[in-house]
This record gives sequence, C-alpha cells and structure tokens, in this order.
Amino acid sequence: HDYSDALRKCILFFEGQRSGRLPPDQRVTWRGHSALHDGASVGVDLRGGYYDAGDNIKFGFPMAFTTTMLAWSVIDFGRLMGAELGNAIKAVKWGTDYLLKATAIDGVVFVQVGDPISDHNCWERPEDMDTLRTAYRIDRNHPGSDVAGETAAALAAASIVFRSRDPVYSRILLNRAVKVFRFADTYRGAYSDYLSSAVCPFYCDNNGYQDELLWAAAWLHKASRRRQYREYIVRNEVILRAGDTINEFGWDNKHAGINVLISKEVLMGRSPNLKSFKNNADAFICSILPGTAHLQVQYSPGGLIFKTGGSNMQHVTSLSFLLLAYSNYLSHANHVVPCGDKIASPALLKSLARRQVNYILGDNPMRMSYMVGYGPRYPQRIHHRGSSLPSVRIHPSHIGCKAGSRYFFSPDPNPNVLVGAVVGGPNTTDAFPDSRPFFQETEPT
Repeated sequence: HDYSDALRKCILFFEGQRSGRLPPDQRVTWRGHSALHDGASVGVDLRGGYYDAGDNIKFGFPMAFTTTMLAWSVIDFGRLMGAELGNAIKAVKWGTDYLLKATAIDGVVFVQVGDPISDHNCWERPEDMDTLRTAYRIDRNHPGSDVAGETAAALAAASIVFRSRDPVYSRILLNRAVKVFRFADTYRGAYSDYLSSAVCPFYCDNNGYQDELLWAAAWLHKASRRRQYREYIVRNEVILRAGDTINEFGWDNKHAGINVLISKEVLMGRSPNLKSFKNNADAFICSILPGTAHLQVQYSPGGLIFKTGGSNMQHVTSLSFLLLAYSNYLSHANHVVPCGDKIASPALLKSLARRQVNYILGDNPMRMSYMVGYGPRYPQRIHHRGSSLPSVRIHPSHIGCKAGSRYFFSPDPNPNVLVGAVVGGPNTTDAFPDSRPFFQETEPT
C-alpha cells in the first residue's frame, strides 16, 4: 500500500469538498475495512466491482450484464452523452477491472462474493459489513456457461469502447473474452445447478445458458470481426434456441438483445445469412407495440410497460434501450417493421421509448420521478443500505447487523440521497408505496 498516495488523495478530496470542487462522479476514498480483503481467503484479489441493488453482495451474473449494457450504451450513444461520456467510460472500466480479476485463473470464473443469507439478514452500511465474504466460483467440473458467457460478452463489448481510447487495455479485454467464451462453450451447464444454495432464488438461471453463448458470440464477432464467431452463430442458431422468448431481455434472458444486436449486420447488408435474427427482432418490436394483434406485454393505465418478475423498471429500461437501438439501425437502413395492419417506423419506436423514459422521470399518475434525485418529487425511502443508514461522517461508530433494523423500519426519509438510482417502480395500477420493506418497488436495481 502506498500510504503517501492515499494521504495525497485524502487531502485533495477534503480541499475539493471545502472549495465545492468535488469530482463530477462524486467518488470518495473508501472509509472502512470491509470488502478490502474480498477473495483473500482463496488467494485471489476480488476487490472492486459493483454491489447488487440495495445489498452488499457482488453477484457476477447481473454485474456482467450491467457492464455489457453500459458498454453498448457508450458504443451506440456515447456521441450524445456530452460531458457525461467520461463518467460512462469510468463506469464501464470499474466493471471490467473487476471482471478481469474474476477471470484471472484459466478455467475458473469467480461468480459471487458474499453470502446472501447472512447479508439479507443484516441491515448494515458497507463500511461496517461483517457478514461472510465467501467467494464462489465455477470451473471445468462445475460449469456455468450463463455467467461465463455474459462475462465474455461484457469484456468483448467493453473492448470496443476502449479500442481507440486505450488500445492496450482493449486488447487485454478482447483476449480475455476469447478465453472465457471458450471455457463457457467447452464446459456447458447452468451455474445455479452447482451453486443453487448461494445464487437461488436471487439470481438463479431460470432461462438456461444457451442464450448467453449466442450473446457472447455476437459480441465477440462485433469486437473481433473474426469469421469463426459468425459461423458459430449460424451453426448454433437452432441448437441454442435463438428464436425463443423473443420479447424478453434482462440479466437472465438475452434473446431480444441478441436479435437486435445481430440485426444491425443484416440491415447494413453484411450478413444476409443471419436474416432470421432480423425477423425475430421485427417480431420482438410487434410484441411490445400497443395496438397490434401480437402484443405480448402489459401496459399500466398510465402507459408503463409491465413484465412478469420483480423490479419492473429493469424491464422498462432494457426494452426501451432496444427500441432506441433498433430505431437507429432501421433508420440508417431506411427500413420499417410491418406489424399486421400497422407499420412501426423508426420514429414510432423512438416515440414509444420516449414515453417510457418520460414516465420514469415523472410523467405518470403519481407525478413521481422514479430516478432518485431527479425532479421535485422522487422516492425518499428506497431499499438501499448505504442510502438509508447514517453516513460514517454523521455516525462514526459501528452499526451492527441488527442495530440497523430501526433505520430500515423508520418512516423517515433516507439521510443519503442516492442520486441517479432507478427504483423498481410502481405496481400495475401505477401506485407506488414509498417504503423500504416494499423492495420490489423501492429497491434500486
């Protein structure tokens, strides 16, 4: 440890705080000892990465998906991010730095840090956390093609983000993605078959690992332009069930994302032998477009997309992203999507996505912005440990596992505003209980 460097950073931080010149991403020097030894028990450095939602656990499956999506957003929309582009790139790198650590041993992927039972049993700040920091792994004898495939996709997508910005780092990411994908494809299986007690029911693989293999191959093809990955997609399209559940997209199901991503190649005229993926992408659009005979999603009275499963805003944001991405691809190719007697133009897709985003930001029956810190009214009692417990600056002494319960059940607003967090959102009737115990609605995921 270079303590002189740490002291310098501390001084710079407090000078910045005193002068009002905090860095725009608001990161601060870590103030506790907890998690600074993640992975030490198994001889691996697993510090860093992202905690999941309002918890203090690192779940590798959704973390990798988050990193893939952050990378895709920079690839497709980075030119529109303005001054925030730098922060978006930092967010990608924070994820990939951790994923490189988690895949540092050939044939092994560390997929989780932290025991979910003990973590969910406590309401503690990350700085006070004294729950088990067990490191869970998959390997050749205990495969996990789902989480390994998603990790390979994240590394490959991020390699595109850094291709011109940091070519050396980009090459490291791509080479690791190739290795991890080879492991995922060679040793096939779902990680929850082996790690059920640790990952279920939280991030259990309910959808199978096949979609992650196609998803990873699609990103590897986009990142490397190697023919072998296109041939893999063509060869495995039926075997890996590319046409399944075309209107699903999230941490467990990549089908709609696969079809939209690959469709860009078809629309640009580069891969006519992958036209079935464009057909699937068109069918996905028709399945979520109001007023069509093929509608397969529910809309609330206020106009919000609703899918089965908890924390609904994860579906709204992911599907809206695909609408925008596909709208751009169609627009560049001068195409539209026929949905029976209705035509879905690029402008119509963009309009539907805008409607969803506006709903999230306050244009809804509750007049509530579901992005914390945005607008005059937003959730005050979100299900998030660090936000709901007093900061160490206000309450420097340790708050134990059960001692935090009084903050969890308190009717008071969270003392620390988690700016930018998008919560699970309202129910099917557009009603929203602003209360921590209602985690499906108030947990930021």
